[in-house]
Amino acid sequence: MASALIAAASIVLPTLAHAQAAAPAPEHTFTSNIGFASEYVYRGIGQTNRKPAVQGGFDYAHSSGLYVGTWASNVSWLTDGNSTVSNSLEMDFYGGFKNTVGDFGYDVGLLQYFYPGTGYGNNPNTLEGYVAGTYSILTLKYSHSFSDLFGWVGSRNSGYLDLTANYELVPSVNLVAHVGRQKVNGNSSDGASYTDYKLGVTKDFSGTVVGLSYVTTNASSVWYTNLLGKDLGKDRVVLSITRTF
Repeated sequence: MASALIAAASIVLPTLAHAQAAAPAPEHTFTSNIGFASEYVYRGIGQTNRKPAVQGGFDYAHSSGLYVGTWASNVSWLTDGNSTVSNSLEMDFYGGFKNTVGDFGYDVGLLQYFYPGTGYGNNPNTLEGYVAGTYSILTLKYSHSFSDLFGWVGSRNSGYLDLTANYELVPSVNLVAHVGRQKVNGNSSDGASYTDYKLGVTKDFSGTVVGLSYVTTNASSVWYTNLLGKDLGKDRVVLSITRTF
């Protein structure tokens, strides 16, 4: 009897394990996130003048690969030293499609940056399209602006190309390395274009991710020093904490 039970278990248990592994992914997935950063830095450029940022968003994903989402953060780059502008918030709205073909993942979509406020010169709101491909630890992404880029006059059709490597050092601890090139159109001297770099590490504590990174750029201080005298492209260390629900 004991041998029969053992034999039966050897048949049933693998079957149950296979059934669990083959369980289909949910058709609809809703997630949210909230985070804190010692400074909001985007594409290597400071958005909060070396001050902290509170951030968060909501996402919906369909099993087909379609997704939409929104994300927001406090910002100060539009108002720092400029008393005519009233703004303290960036809101992002995005949607796209992502899937995999064998070991290769791809992602295409649109992203609208929205800065509610008044007193702007050229409108900072920006619409970008993007396409990304992922293989193993590497992701290559290109973003293309269909409007002027963040208020740069005549900068429509600017592009940002970036390569990111995400390598798991040990379970739940990742090394992140990044290089990106921002091309800003409409500037004959090419002084507004630059390259940014980031090297960091993240640790996942059961859904709470803590990150520490070093960020730097070769952005010209002539173009990226704000009216308060702060060089927004200068190197810095950024601490972040993000919780996903």
